[in-house]
Amino acid sequence: MTWWKSNKLRLVQNNLRETDADLDVDLLMSELKDFNANTLMMNAGGIFAFYPSTLQYQYVTPYLKKDLLGETIEKAHESGIRFIARFDFSKAHESIFRERPEWFYRSKAGSEVNYFGIVHTCLNGGYQQQYSLDILEEALNNYDVDGVFFNMFGYQNWDYSGNYYGICYCGSCRSRFKDMFGLELPDNEDRGSDVYRAYRRFQEKTSIDILNKIHAHIKRLKPEAAICTYHPHQVDIVRHESNTALDRPHPKWLYSAAENVMPIAGSYSDKLTSNCSINAIDLTYRFTGVSEHETEIRLYENIANGSGLDFCIIGAFDGYPDQANMEKAKNVFRFHKQNESLFGQFRSEAEVILVKPSSSIRDSRHEYFGIFKMLKEEHVLFDVVLQSRLSHISGTKAKAVLLPGVETFSDQELDVLKGLRARGVHMIATGGALSGSREALAALFDAEQDGLMQDTTAAYVHVDDKQMFPMLNKRDWVIVNGPFAFMRYSDDTVKKLPFIAPSSFGPPERAYGHELTDRYGLGMTAAAGEGGRGAYLAWNVGELYYRHGFADHKQLVTGVIDELLSGSRRLATNAHDSVEMTFHGLPDGTYLLQLLNLSGFNGSSYAAPVPMNGIEVGLTGLTGVRQAVELNGAGEGQLEERDGRLVIRLAELHAYSAYHLR
Repeated sequence: MTWWKSNKLRLVQNNLRETDADLDVDLLMSELKDFNANTLMMNAGGIFAFYPSTLQYQYVTPYLKKDLLGETIEKAHESGIRFIARFDFSKAHESIFRERPEWFYRSKAGSEVNYFGIVHTCLNGGYQQQYSLDILEEALNNYDVDGVFFNMFGYQNWDYSGNYYGICYCGSCRSRFKDMFGLELPDNEDRGSDVYRAYRRFQEKTSIDILNKIHAHIKRLKPEAAICTYHPHQVDIVRHESNTALDRPHPKWLYSAAENVMPIAGSYSDKLTSNCSINAIDLTYRFTGVSEHETEIRLYENIANGSGLDFCIIGAFDGYPDQANMEKAKNVFRFHKQNESLFGQFRSEAEVILVKPSSSIRDSRHEYFGIFKMLKEEHVLFDVVLQSRLSHISGTKAKAVLLPGVETFSDQELDVLKGLRARGVHMIATGGALSGSREALAALFDAEQDGLMQDTTAAYVHVDDKQMFPMLNKRDWVIVNGPFAFMRYSDDTVKKLPFIAPSSFGPPERAYGHELTDRYGLGMTAAAGEGGRGAYLAWNVGELYYRHGFADHKQLVTGVIDELLSGSRRLATNAHDSVEMTFHGLPDGTYLLQLLNLSGFNGSSYAAPVPMNGIEVGLTGLTGVRQAVELNGAGEGQLEERDGRLVIRLAELHAYSAYHLR
């Protein structure tokens, strides 16, 4: 088995500045050992070489006084630490631009992007298409690297100050797009334009083409080396980042690490993900870290959801001006090392599959994020699968599939879902999903769309079934805001949540006149033999929950899930919504239950979590479990049989607990 397949990464990245070329390698090794790191990622080449390159167009940092790359790899291996070499081919030194300008990005006006002497290259230009392979060949032939990472892979249209430059109009892009589509590059980025749609396909196809080329080149030179970047095609380790930015709009995404890990873990069996916790609070402020509690959450979410550990700082540890997060990070790394035999090879126990929509003309990310948040807070056992990887779940044992805002399906994707429904898996759609697919609406929900109300200001749905939605027992109306799909259902479809049309809302004296209509917010197909049911929620309940957190929308979705699962989820708990919980099977037939206390997050800042007592977790389907051993030394959980469940009464929960059920 290749070295990374065990999924036990404890990776530290030192993102070097050119001035770090003379760093103290022995001191670095000491720091890595203190971290219990087993993998180091560090700069090798691309923008700057940190080794004495002999290639004409590989710019060597002028601060290099020794072979830093060679010394670091040698001493890392002596310390039992793997080495992943970091390359960045998205930019090159301006001296190379002066000699080979045809390799570089060009704006529509023909200008390059020169950012403090570093110039943007183009994915289709000769530097990335060929010369990058020459650089890789030099490095891999001369150095015993264990992996290769590519930073900023793909089309880079922004500079580090956040300025956007648009589509690349270099000669290579013009000619290649013309060859592939018979078209000139689009004049603008109108997402509804056929030419721009073609350009987006061009970007994806050319990205895949160069990944194929890179993969073949690296595996020829060093078959055992892991390939890592942010795109999943032809790589061994898919990298993501949990990071912050001062200008990022609220709400803050508490589940960043979990959501980065789960789609890869749920979509591939032949690659793993490494989600990097970026210590810095922003690209513009690289020398001050986020809250230590945010770092702790990210790292624990990594291992709780199926990844290893990954932590990054700018430069070397020696002289780094913020040590506040180091102890929390080291504690998680230490815990993982002590218990690594239990991590990295999880087996799914999910009852629900959440589909992450492919990018589309209509952005459905927020609908998806909101549903993700609901499931985490409600402690539903779920996996995430990328829409493009639906074939991966064709044999799933889950009972329901959630489709948040998915616009349309390919024929292959729809065939997978039809097959699942035929053998009893339920389908749930939200956010006006499948408005672009009559066939999918008919096949999965026995429905068709016959209208869309875009402006639903002051509209509601009427909660007409308090048994299905018991948490809304004292609330009759739930708000609708955003597009509402008018659906025509088959005669035997169960229709719930009648639409209340907008009416006057001001002045107060005129806030009346709302009337029930013959439209419905929920249609649920009737049970038919062994097949699963379809449930269609006609508006953006997920997006509203992501943006505003109105519990009503979560209670509608969970009410539908419970109805389809006949009111019996696999896991039942009295834990607070702020406890993130995962439950997985292990290869030896035992189980791992993990809890992460998120109560220190108040919506914008992170503090120490509030300790919690009295948490009970009830699970069905467990046989032979006699112990619940807490891995942090808090003591065993108390077990008892109750109402057909194995109930575990847990010890006090601080930041994180993990129970090995055996």
